[in-house]
Amino acid sequence: MTAIYDCSVESQLLTGMRLARGAIGRGQLVVIPTDTVYGLAADAFDPAAVTRLLDAKGRERTSPPPVLIPGIPTLDALAREVPEPVRDLVAEFWPGGLTVILHAQPSLTWDLGETRGTVALRMPDNRFALELLSETGPLAVSSANLSGEPAATTAAEAEAMLGESVAVYLDGGAAGVDYDAIGERPGDTSSTIIDATGLTGGSGTIRIVRAGVISRERIAAVVGEQLLAPAAEPVVPAADASGADAAATDAAAADVPAASDHETGAAAS
Repeated sequence: MTAIYDCSVESQLLTGMRLARGAIGRGQLVVIPTDTVYGLAADAFDPAAVTRLLDAKGRERTSPPPVLIPGIPTLDALAREVPEPVRDLVAEFWPGGLTVILHAQPSLTWDLGETRGTVALRMPDNRFALELLSETGPLAVSSANLSGEPAATTAAEAEAMLGESVAVYLDGGAAGVDYDAIGERPGDTSSTIIDATGLTGGSGTIRIVRAGVISRERIAAVVGEQLLAPAAEPVVPAADASGADAAATDAAAADVPAASDHETGAAAS
């Protein structure tokens, strides 16, 4: 059985982080805590590792994972363009439970699946996740659960579903406790996913693809209701959401292929 390392114990934290860094470098999978739900993480620039992540969850390439990042400079490095309303939103909600879909830099040498040139990005509000990200760089992170099962909020729940497909489990305590569970299912603490690609050549609006811990009202308070697409539009079911948040694209949202679970969240998580 793969070991679970308790991050509240200094010796286990040091060992777990060292082994997690090594596992990511070898293309293996690691389960990490985030502020929303637990995330299943892989090197975002290792196509084989990303495929391993999707296989472990039972997902297809049509459900690409979001990418967790350590800070705003990485947002600028990975996104082709960051519109001013998006900068306002990440200034307000990052680190935290908001996943943002943008057009990816065309020069990036990665393969997250069928993204159609987009990427879902989030900076998690969890010190263990941020420490790992600062050392590994961007991680593809989907919710730490099997497809169709609720997102794990503890390392033990993740291990029960993913078992030995994961090289290292980091236990950072219960996830999501700092948020109201206002997602689309009872108890859901997945990140909110917004599609901001319309701001740079499209509808001119931001679409909420998945309702999560950051409410529409809070988003509107930052960018104005006029920039949000009508609330009646379909949203992605949160059944498999991460912390990135959390990777599921609704058929009704097929034009947003990177709208994924991540939270965990989209990263993960």
